Amino acid sequence: MDKMGASRPLPNAPKDSLSAAIEAISVSPELVEEELKPYLDTVLNVAIERKKGTSEQVVESGILPVLAQILRRKSTLTTHTARLVAELARDAPVREQCFETGIVSALVTLLLSQDQDLLLHVSQAIARICYDSNLQQERFLRLGAVPRLVSVLLQYLENEALLSSCLLALCNLANMGEEDGTMLSWEEGAYFGEGERIFRGTSRYSFGFSSAVTVVRLKQWTNGHYSVAVEVLQRCSTMLWGAKNGHQTEHHLPNFAHLGSCPKLYKVIKCSVKNIPRKRNLRAAVLHTLL
Repeated sequence: MDKMGASRPLPNAPKDSLSAAIEAISVSPELVEEELKPYLDTVLNVAIERKKGTSEQVVESGILPVLAQILRRKSTLTTHTARLVAELARDAPVREQCFETGIVSALVTLLLSQDQDLLLHVSQAIARICYDSNLQQERFLRLGAVPRLVSVLLQYLENEALLSSCLLALCNLANMGEEDGTMLSWEEGAYFGEGERIFRGTSRYSFGFSSAVTVVRLKQWTNGHYSVAVEVLQRCSTMLWGAKNGHQTEHHLPNFAHLGSCPKLYKVIKCSVKNIPRKRNLRAAVLHTLL
């Protein structure tokens, strides 16, 4: 059987499109890029639809190491594959296998690229993989993801989508973010000192009397180091203490700008302080890194 025949389902043994695509990708060394792209498209479309069982099927098929190889090739399929990985990383079964299959290291390497579309998908994948996983966060930290994300962020400040994706990745690396990040709207704040940049992320849709504000502070030191501080603050509406229309008692709410005042988490790349209580209204994480 020739290579082309080996890569496609037989007419008398039909398979669903996802299974056929996965089988073709698993023998990708036998396919040229033009032949491989339609199969990647098929898996991408299914991943976008979030069909039940897709992530488990992808993991069990063993194609994640193949996707890592495609990412490392730096071919015309690199950006396409990075987008596919970012979509697949929405599901926990895939996220859990990204380090062992080589995807994590491939993504960190790709942060050195100058292709902004590729960087967007890579940073999205990193943000999703390390979401709510201390193990994955530590792995990315050890591989040097933070300085590269900061470098990309500062280089492409005018690219709003890429800026938002890098900020979300930094937040998730500090265990202070969220899985998606599409609900956050980022803006750069005022400078408070030389070499400092501040970004604030607020919810696009606020409900009730309070909302969370995510603050990312980048501070450059004279020795070339950067510190990245991430805080999540609770912002309270003035309606709370104005609702009683002046009929306040001795049990009135105090006039404060932010709820909470204690750090929830403090991190340094080479050392982390653990077992700090997590039931606080203010969360903070600090990452020190060298660019």
